Amino acid sequence: MAFKMGLDAGAIAEAVSHDEISAEVDQGFVILRVRAGALAEAITEDPDYGVAAGVPPVELIDRPRVFENPGFSVRFAYARAMAVQRRAKDFGVRPGRVEPAEDELPLIQALGELPGWARSAARKGDGRLLVQSLVEVADAYHTVYERCPALPVEEKPSAVHASRVTIAAAAGIALRNGLTMIGETPRERI
Repeated sequence: MAFKMGLDAGAIAEAVSHDEISAEVDQGFVILRVRAGALAEAITEDPDYGVAAGVPPVELIDRPRVFENPGFSVRFAYARAMAVQRRAKDFGVRPGRVEPAEDELPLIQALGELPGWARSAARKGDGRLLVQSLVEVADAYHTVYERCPALPVEEKPSAVHASRVTIAAAAGIALRNGLTMIGETPRERI
């Protein structure tokens, strides 16, 4: 694309490279590589992450309260993420630099895709597109919650726990904003 626009791809790559982003040129395209954890960290600094105006409301059913019910799954994922935030304080675990484990990468990817789905839902006038993204975030967060405990059990808090608390905070922000966009008032407890 840089060549089509008459720009020097090498100069663009050099200009955008810094600690969190590496850039290289491949056949005239500028390829950006971002540290996976940087997205979760950025979300925690943006309370309006993913918010798009004009997403039509969608009614999510609450029962049955099983993971197969998208309405329950999304709401419960939000409640879980918020519970991790509350309990982290009790354990003395503070958010920290995110170095995601393999099981956490699908959640990071789903978080990265959510703003695009929100804009698409607003543009097409179909809030179900955002709901689909919220379900993906929720499913990925449930997996992370089960496989990658954010809070220490019998060990001292570590950088791994700090990373996971940050991931939980990012998921909570994304889910809260998504639920709000489809017309719900997110609840921290279910």
